[in-house]
Amino acid sequence: MQAQGLYYKEINQSEYLSCGNGMNLTCDDQWNTSRDSSPRTIGSDVFTYVTPIIFAVGITGNTISLLVFLTKNMRKLSASVYLAALSTADIMALIFYVLVEWIRKGIPAGSGQVTAPFLESNGVCQIILFMSYSFRFLSAWLVACFTLERYVGVCHPLKRKDVCNLRSSKRIVIFAVIGSFVIASIRPWLSEVLYVGPDNVPSCTRRLEHTYLSFIYDCIFGMCITFLPFLIITVLNTLIIRKLLIRNKRHRQGKIITEESIIRLEFTIILITIPLCFIAFNTPYAIIWFKHSLQMSSMRMEESIIVPTNQNLLIFTKTIFFMNYCINFFLYSITGAYFREELKMLFTYRSKVYQSYHKCSLPHSPATTPQSLFA
Repeated sequence: MQAQGLYYKEINQSEYLSCGNGMNLTCDDQWNTSRDSSPRTIGSDVFTYVTPIIFAVGITGNTISLLVFLTKNMRKLSASVYLAALSTADIMALIFYVLVEWIRKGIPAGSGQVTAPFLESNGVCQIILFMSYSFRFLSAWLVACFTLERYVGVCHPLKRKDVCNLRSSKRIVIFAVIGSFVIASIRPWLSEVLYVGPDNVPSCTRRLEHTYLSFIYDCIFGMCITFLPFLIITVLNTLIIRKLLIRNKRHRQGKIITEESIIRLEFTIILITIPLCFIAFNTPYAIIWFKHSLQMSSMRMEESIIVPTNQNLLIFTKTIFFMNYCINFFLYSITGAYFREELKMLFTYRSKVYQSYHKCSLPHSPATTPQSLFA
């Protein structure tokens, strides 16, 4: 029995060594195997009760946003290509990442049991990991891509027609999707279902022979969906805001205020607000996760008592991180009058009303057609 106990500890320690930013027994996943034997914490309670709300709000909001960006007026804008793709990526991330994480760790299960055994089977395990990693990577980098497009549109207006158009936007989104699939395809190869602990609980985790490689991959992946986009977005948004302040001052002095400039500024504000929220929701989890990963990879067995405290904070910040996938609809609604108008048309659709709105909207002047807003 003592040998069996030592084996169980060794498995747990090796799980800590594969701390990653995914679903394959990450640093916070250890909570899953001991949630019935340990007291409830604030972090676990927040995760259990807030995550389903995030999922429901996110699915509803992103679906509505996708429908709005696909309307006749909005789909002519290059920015709508990025935002429609972002809504789709967020829906898929909510299904394959947020919902699966909540089922695995938010729903109580008996000791030595799993909530959804079908999720812990070979084949399903690898598919879920692939989809989760793909759309989380895509979601993060779509934010970086349209921030780059806004930077070109605002700071390099002479290059606007070459970069800020429908064709270029679709091409960039396609490349982002392909890149996400290629990068995520490594994760299933590093993963399998193992039976861990004295109760032989099935768990979708890393292959034992690829423990170190899995850790390196998850560290790189974590950097790629948090710190790297954070750096790009921060630098570009700083330059965009600086340019807008200079331009706004110039327009006020010359009293140059057009409908085109107002709507273009509105969409620029939307595309600045989204990255700022991305940074706000990502940063706490990224910092705590990275610190926890280093701590788990270097700790000794007798130091395992430090896990619950850090884990509580990690789980709490992870729940905040999930809000990335549900907040965008509210940002569009708050900052975008044009989005609100299209949203209103979507739910109060009448052919005569819509035709009247279409005739009275931007196409009145060649300079303010939807195509030209971001061309």
